Amino acid sequence: MEIQNLLYLGTLAILLILAVAMIAKITNDLLFEIKYILPAVVFSAIIFLMINIRLAELKVFVYNPNYLSGINWLQYPAEEWVLMPVISLFSFAAYLFTKKRLTSFEKPNLFVIVSLVLLVISGLITWFSRQKVYPFSLFMLVTIYLGYTVFRNRFKHHLTSFYLAYLIMVIPFFVLKAVVFSVQLIIPDSNYLIGISLLNMPVEEFAFLFLLMLINITIYEYLRERRLF
Repeated sequence: MEIQNLLYLGTLAILLILAVAMIAKITNDLLFEIKYILPAVVFSAIIFLMINIRLAELKVFVYNPNYLSGINWLQYPAEEWVLMPVISLFSFAAYLFTKKRLTSFEKPNLFVIVSLVLLVISGLITWFSRQKVYPFSLFMLVTIYLGYTVFRNRFKHHLTSFYLAYLIMVIPFFVLKAVVFSVQLIIPDSNYLIGISLLNMPVEEFAFLFLLMLINITIYEYLRERRLF
């Protein structure tokens, strides 16, 4: 095993520690926040790992062994298991930052309109990509979950913080994914995708981040507001 085989896993491990440190820096009570963050992270990770494992089985995404440690769980690279909580925890860091530091900018009605526009766009993409397994599945989930979130209306006063956090997260997420796809650590099969990419990163990844963050943050706020434990 060479150093490059451990580089990605090592980078993710460092990012995981950094994400927890950022959350601790932003919040005054890490233990209080983390008890509501962790269930959300675990739940969303289970959903996406189940999807990703199936996509790997279908060869929608092929993982380059030259950049992997060779450690697999359920025949899926350990690096991808670590990646999910890394993205989720950084998303929470961004969300808590916007929630605590950007309180003067509250536009819930504006972001309800934005959500409705995205809902229509997501629904249309779902329909037009119905013969492409990954974008169809992904945008269908976005449509269903975003629709449920918007029309249930209990998340409205959190929409501003959520969208600002998403805009913050898009930048580091895009950089990380662009590098991963550019060095061909992950090789996508264009036959299963929409076919549009930015710096080799499929545009579907933006929807992936959006859905992951939305699931995480809605669960977090639900648990936090009800003080279920």
